Amino acid sequence: MTGLLSERLARCYTAAVHDVMRAMGLRDFVLPHEIVPLRPDSKAAGPAFTFRGRVDPGIAPHDTYMGWTAFLSQAPAGCIAVCQPNNRTVAHMGELSAETLKRRGVQGYVVDGGCRDVTFIRQIGFPVWCRYATPADIVGYWLPEGLSSPIEIGGVAIRTGDHVLADGDGVVILPQERASDIVAETERVMATENQVRKAILDGMDPQQAYLRYRKF
Repeated sequence: MTGLLSERLARCYTAAVHDVMRAMGLRDFVLPHEIVPLRPDSKAAGPAFTFRGRVDPGIAPHDTYMGWTAFLSQAPAGCIAVCQPNNRTVAHMGELSAETLKRRGVQGYVVDGGCRDVTFIRQIGFPVWCRYATPADIVGYWLPEGLSSPIEIGGVAIRTGDHVLADGDGVVILPQERASDIVAETERVMATENQVRKAILDGMDPQQAYLRYRKF
């Protein structure tokens, strides 16, 4: 069921999902607009796999590598990994890690932090959303932890199992218990939008199109 829902969600787009969730009375589900895709045409959908991190300048490099490779090993196929690093000075994703996640079937990576090796990651086509690029590495400085634990990014609560849709406009989080209803309603709204689009292209006045379909 999760796989089918992810496939349906992937055919949606964040703006339509946003409008549906707003109409449902939901709040605080859009990640900060500073978190952007490395490639503007990127798109990813799937259940979240959440984790966080912390700065520890005294940590041994070995412990950093063990913590990071534990994440790479445990992120399940089909998921979108979502990280709250509690840090904005180093890169929390790089080329070898992106290659690893892509090979394991992970659909994308969203981080409230940084990325490096961005040219290589663009070339391999692994979808990443982040705040900034930097060559600075995490080794001996930052430690990932709390795999599958709830996190918060920009006032948005995110749990493992919630659904994520990310595209060129940004990232939205669908609560797991509402995701199926949200996707179904988004599909209905998109079908109506297609009718409005056709009417406009066929020459209908835009205000008349709105009054007929109550959507624009």
